[in-house]
Amino acid sequence: MQVHPGVFVSNVTPQDWDDDPEVPGSQFHVLVDSAGVQAGLTRFLQDPGPTPWTPEVREVVVILEGSVRIEIAGGPTLALGVGDMATLAAGTETTWHVTTPFKEVWFLA
Repeated sequence: MQVHPGVFVSNVTPQDWDDDPEVPGSQFHVLVDSAGVQAGLTRFLQDPGPTPWTPEVREVVVILEGSVRIEIAGGPTLALGVGDMATLAAGTETTWHVTTPFKEVWFLA
């Protein structure tokens, strides 16, 4: 919710999560989608299996719960756990393998 121009605040309760139509078993909560910046949370309660993802803009992630292996096409595999941060350049083709329950905060800009 925008509480002042450019200031967004949210509290994530169980009813605040939306099912992600592109990735069965995952849900998301968007804090902000304004002026070319998006930020929010994603969670997986069930293992979706290998999940391809190619961000259209730079993405920054911080792992809050669980872990993930991110295979980068033509590059290394990242192993991330709670407290780890990573960033992906726009157009980076990846495949995610999450360990559930999994939760991340993400920023796209």
